[in-house]
Amino acid sequence: MSIFLGVNIDHIATLRQARGTKYPSLIEAARICENSGADSITLHLREDRRHIQDRDVVDLKSKLKTKMNLEMAATDEMLRIASEISPEDCCLVPEKRQELTTEGGLDVASQLSRMKDVCEQLRSNSIKASLFIDADMRQIDAAAECQAPIIEIHTGHYADATNQKDIELELKKIIEACKYAHSLGIQVNAGHGLTLENTSAIAKIDSIVELNIGHSIISRALFVGLASATSEMKALLLEARGQ
Repeated sequence: MSIFLGVNIDHIATLRQARGTKYPSLIEAARICENSGADSITLHLREDRRHIQDRDVVDLKSKLKTKMNLEMAATDEMLRIASEISPEDCCLVPEKRQELTTEGGLDVASQLSRMKDVCEQLRSNSIKASLFIDADMRQIDAAAECQAPIIEIHTGHYADATNQKDIELELKKIIEACKYAHSLGIQVNAGHGLTLENTSAIAKIDSIVELNIGHSIISRALFVGLASATSEMKALLLEARGQ
């Protein structure tokens, strides 16, 4: 099975917002990523607008050669924006204003009625809903009840593990979750905290279709350039799959 790379460009916007300038250009960043092997561009329009701005979503939608994966909270405001922009995919994530980054998976099971409604609203606008969840069978069952076509497994616990025993334990959870979701007919993506050092083991999981990676690619780009950072990661994914 092929594996695809989605590059999250949020932190290009973080650099721009730090000085309130018009540069660096997200459109230029997306173009470089696409030309260097990215199969999609991910951006997270947070409620506090700390990096990606509404205008970025509008501008990028008309410029991308690949597809847009819009990360967002499951709020009425974000659903309205999604319906107006029509990204190909919307990844629904939990959001806390005080967090530095998304800290865990969405608890779909505890808000099943709401998430069913959100997935249906996206579906009615021809947008594929993706649910960002932990490697938890209960959450996968809830995603299936929502008829979500895609889940994105949160790999942060694996990425943050500090000893081999914990790394192997978290990897096992991810492998089992991916296998289970795949058996239910759900497309499985994954991401969070993935780097050149820890991605290979995740990319080897046959049922994973797409990995969404941002912070490590943008960080690496400071030293080797965005084109090289993107192409390095794409090459690693393909090598892991023997492609």
